[in-house]
Amino acid sequence: MMTKKPEHSGLLVIDKPQGVTSHDVVAAVRGALHMKRVGHAGTLDPMATGVLVVGFGNATRLLNYIVDHNKTYEATIRLGQRTTTDDAEGELLPAGERAVNFPSRQAVEQLITERFTGRIEQVPNVYSAIKVNGQRAYDLAREGKDVELKARPVTIEEFNVRQARYGYTHSDRAGTEFAGAVVAERAGDGWIADTAPHEDMQPVMELDVTVTCSAGTYIRALARDLGEELGLGGHLTMLRRTRVGRFSVNMPNVMSAHAESKTFTNREGMEVTRNRAVLDDADHALDHALDPVASAAASMNMLAVSDQEAADLRFGRRIAHDIRTTTAAYVEETNDLVAILERAKRGEAKPVAVFN
Repeated sequence: MMTKKPEHSGLLVIDKPQGVTSHDVVAAVRGALHMKRVGHAGTLDPMATGVLVVGFGNATRLLNYIVDHNKTYEATIRLGQRTTTDDAEGELLPAGERAVNFPSRQAVEQLITERFTGRIEQVPNVYSAIKVNGQRAYDLAREGKDVELKARPVTIEEFNVRQARYGYTHSDRAGTEFAGAVVAERAGDGWIADTAPHEDMQPVMELDVTVTCSAGTYIRALARDLGEELGLGGHLTMLRRTRVGRFSVNMPNVMSAHAESKTFTNREGMEVTRNRAVLDDADHALDHALDPVASAAASMNMLAVSDQEAADLRFGRRIAHDIRTTTAAYVEETNDLVAILERAKRGEAKPVAVFN
């Protein structure tokens, strides 16, 4: 009689490259591990890079908890131009009269402190993955349909300007090179633009920022709204996620990846070229992974339980422990992840997910 081979479980912290989707990275992990049960905690746009937590096997059950953790981003905001997607992947929107007067760094920082920190209301861009009546908003937007998304509360714990620059960029497309940069000091009266070096260029201001925020925050919406408040328009030209909860891009086990161009024939018989994600050390992916207990420890509080308590939990029984938050139960001697617990009542914890 054949026995089923035990399935590996764990988490990978992947430094997502630019130019691929989060789903592309999941597909790369599926191929490297030869597993179907793979998912990720928190989508990154194709333009964005940085921390993408990917779970496989039983550890995929941890992803729903990780996705709610707060996050830290480094980004570059370009003020003076608006785009359809609020980032450099969209089309430039008509600007009307071009701005020539730009605020000082100090004025921008004051506005951020007053209007963009703490609990705020934010309307996501229509080119987002939010579902509207079962369909992704970006699919509806690409079909030319009207999409109206409601404002939602988010919390901005940190929104710091690391550097501010003034200069020029092309006026016919987004994401083009920034030229003639003048670094703005903290104080000052801002910048009145001179004549652009070329007729197809326009003056802009750029901010390098660090943002720590709650789950569900759209950094490109922050860029858009900051630009609107300043009367300039704004969009993102760079976005990098450096942290998700306790998972950091600087962790020693982070797995790097890159984008590769692939040409194939689609179902309509047309030749299509698109990027795919490739893991840089695919043959040793498991060596980069956190095991289930380490994965849980990086995701939530931990509780060591006895063998008898582990057995009770696996039968769905409560155990006599007073917990306050979602907690992972494990057997220390065997490094065995048993269950995810929630408080049932004072002095009792109940299993809400069990690991066999």
